[in-house]
Amino acid sequence: MLDKIYVGVLHYPSIGKDGRIVTTAVVNMDVHDIARTCRTYLVKKYYIVNNLPVQKQIVLRVLNFWGSDFGKNYNSSRFEALKLVKMVSYYEDLIEDITRVEGCEPVKIFTSAKKRDNMVSYATLRNMIVRDERPFLFLFGTGQGMPKEILETCDISLEPIRAFSDYNHLSVRSAVAITLDRAIGELI
Repeated sequence: MLDKIYVGVLHYPSIGKDGRIVTTAVVNMDVHDIARTCRTYLVKKYYIVNNLPVQKQIVLRVLNFWGSDFGKNYNSSRFEALKLVKMVSYYEDLIEDITRVEGCEPVKIFTSAKKRDNMVSYATLRNMIVRDERPFLFLFGTGQGMPKEILETCDISLEPIRAFSDYNHLSVRSAVAITLDRAIGELI
């Protein structure tokens, strides 16, 4: 049940300001902060999806530094959290990795700041997570969000955090924290 929760942050594919598919840059703070949130909520793995080699090198440098003996001794809680991070190039790699580990595809949860038809509430999702033995994957977009091609592969479209706000553009690290708290909160 709660031992099969995954988080994926997609830097590719993302929607750019002009509506085209782009790869967004990884923000160093997101790597650390989302990993810490994932560790707090007992997420099994936090995937960063980015297809640019230079971006992958930056993330791997951060992970290697904090994964070293020096990093572990300097800040053991950060070391613990960053062990959850895995870099993959493509969305398909993420799904394939979870399927290999769990023996079945995860229930894919599309998150967005936009309202859509047939959205699932946090309460409904929480009940599904408690009752279902399958793994659950929360997907988060960067840039202007995830493209419809990703939505079409998902099993669930989760309601927005602030559906009726006149300003609805949280940082991805804030969105991950709020979403995990609303979806699983004190169930862990």
